[in-house]
Amino acid sequence: MSPQLTLQTPLQLPPAEIPLYLEQLWSQSQLGNTGANTFCLLIWQPALIEQELIRTGKLAGPIIGNQRKELIEAARHTVLENDLPHCTHPLDKTVLSSLSSSKGIHNSEDLRGQYVDVAISALNPRRLITFAPTISNSHPLETLVAAYCPLNEEGNKNSACGDVVVLRGDQKSLLKGFGILTKLLPKELPSWLWWNSNLDDAPESLNHLAIKERRLIIDTALGQPINCLELLITRIHSGQAVNDLNWLRLRSWRETLAMVFDPPHRRQALQNVIRLDIDFEGDHPVQALLLAAWISNRLNWNLEASNKKEGNTIQAKFKRPDGVFVEVILIPLPVGNPSIHPGQIVGMRLICKSNKSSHKPMCVILASESGECMRLEAGGMASMELLEEVVPNQQNSVEMDVARLLSSSRGTTSPLLAASAPIAAKILDCEMPS
Repeated sequence: MSPQLTLQTPLQLPPAEIPLYLEQLWSQSQLGNTGANTFCLLIWQPALIEQELIRTGKLAGPIIGNQRKELIEAARHTVLENDLPHCTHPLDKTVLSSLSSSKGIHNSEDLRGQYVDVAISALNPRRLITFAPTISNSHPLETLVAAYCPLNEEGNKNSACGDVVVLRGDQKSLLKGFGILTKLLPKELPSWLWWNSNLDDAPESLNHLAIKERRLIIDTALGQPINCLELLITRIHSGQAVNDLNWLRLRSWRETLAMVFDPPHRRQALQNVIRLDIDFEGDHPVQALLLAAWISNRLNWNLEASNKKEGNTIQAKFKRPDGVFVEVILIPLPVGNPSIHPGQIVGMRLICKSNKSSHKPMCVILASESGECMRLEAGGMASMELLEEVVPNQQNSVEMDVARLLSSSRGTTSPLLAASAPIAAKILDCEMPS
């Protein structure tokens, strides 16, 4: 379904007047209730590629901040038009850089913060506060506010109204606007920050918004891999509740692998793993690192060594509890039409082999498509018991993934993610926070 608009055109007010306006809005019960008693969501939403595509005339406005189909198609067309490698992700920084250097003066209405995705609105948020950085470096701070109610046609009979606040301007102007947050966030309600951007961007703004008491939603598929993992680990070590969309997208892989070894007669094979291969799209290895780290943690392997080989392949050596070594190889694959999420896993192969003659060697292959299964079958698999499963590609929008986190999280970091992230960083040889 399409995102919903607010009930009214947002009213532009000076920042100092917004808290009083909202207090009067709900105290007077103009909408028939006193507002939802759920949570507040802050969204850092630069939408830089969308702004540049519209400025250069490659995409029709308005600017809404959602990853709609037309935006992705226009970004993919830019990859081809500007002779970028075909394996370039449509929302990659190289796409943004190529657009930034292109001519264009097309203007469009900026509706970021006024569009509310249906998946999020169904959760009845109390307050949505959107920070909308502009590509212009001389845009003064604008603050807007509007009432918001979920549509009844969604079938949510218990829906409650909320409001939206939008802060729009250049980076410097937005920093000045952060001061009103203390008056906008009710202390009795949990608040979340969704950093809907590259983790390399605007570090000063991230530090201002992502205070320890605020639940954080990030995507470690966006940004330099080392930076992504270091930020993830630092935040977890600080005691902050951290939710990673990149980890969330691993769920189907983890669940499928667990189901393969669920039958009692296969569980013993897990103690005999000697090799793990993981193939991933492009050159962003964080998701593959997290999966390898999760497997090693659950099976009590200890990391002995790791190195990066030619072609950005990552090779690691683990030691099992019985002293046998396990070889782990993470292989980047160029893909002509990559996912919008960098580094998506496309396949994995796990080989189990025991010295006991009574235990037949086993090869487990999980892949996103049958063609990847065939690729992973190569290399002497004929003498082994072969188990294959196709793991469907995740087609959820990023807004849908965020809604899943908001509806299911208890406000704490997943223990599995907390245990896996440091191992992933060590494989990549990150400098560990103290």
